[in-house]
Amino acid sequence: MTETVGEILYNQEISAQIFELKIKVPDIASGARPGQFVSLYPEDKSRLLPRPISICDANDKTLRLVYRVAGLGTREFSGKKEGDSIRIVGPLGNGFPEAADHAGQKVVLFGGGIGIPPMRFAGEAYAAAGAQVTAVLGYRDRETFLSEEFTRFGEVMIATEDGSVGTKGNVLDAFRETQGEADLICACGPLPMLRALQQFSREKGIPCFLSLEEKMACALGACLGCVVKTVKEDAHSHVKNARVCKDGPVFSAEDIEF
Repeated sequence: MTETVGEILYNQEISAQIFELKIKVPDIASGARPGQFVSLYPEDKSRLLPRPISICDANDKTLRLVYRVAGLGTREFSGKKEGDSIRIVGPLGNGFPEAADHAGQKVVLFGGGIGIPPMRFAGEAYAAAGAQVTAVLGYRDRETFLSEEFTRFGEVMIATEDGSVGTKGNVLDAFRETQGEADLICACGPLPMLRALQQFSREKGIPCFLSLEEKMACALGACLGCVVKTVKEDAHSHVKNARVCKDGPVFSAEDIEF
């Protein structure tokens, strides 16, 4: 984990209230793994806490983040221009299973809403390792941001709530239109989607890893503000809880109680 100041290279709206942000920050970008996140600090001193944002893509020098404007902090970020600086901490948390361990396997990635960007990073990694990648993406309407990029890695299925693109319904509705086979499931999205995928993976006997979206304060594991119920008892606190920021955000579906 590194705390530093990065340089804004690009920051543009790519869909309604959805922004793509590229930051030159080699110390963090070079060590990032799919499923991890970073924390960005607003400049406004009335907002002391950082905002956690998942990593959409990374190389040796640059981080790419795709975020939704949801409050005053992200509203401030949306006004950043090329050449501006931003305080950043990361990479944080753990990631999805190592791509190299799943070469030749059928890996299905589920993304819902703003949970789609981190699955793009995962898709690239699994495809590069030789996995057969299928992406199942859920949107509200025809604003299917990032969907074209997933076609570089494999098959793409789209579900929209209003039926304007792809299957009308949710990501499981879209996936069930096929045979629904997989060797590994990875997902990020809203809680109802993750809960449904947990049940689906148990029924099918498919290993499943879920990236949880929780409100965070410190994002470092100190404040215990983002705990989730777990099946196993924590060895230190002796309670069935885990910190999403530190122990996650990616968990095995078998270890979580929704």
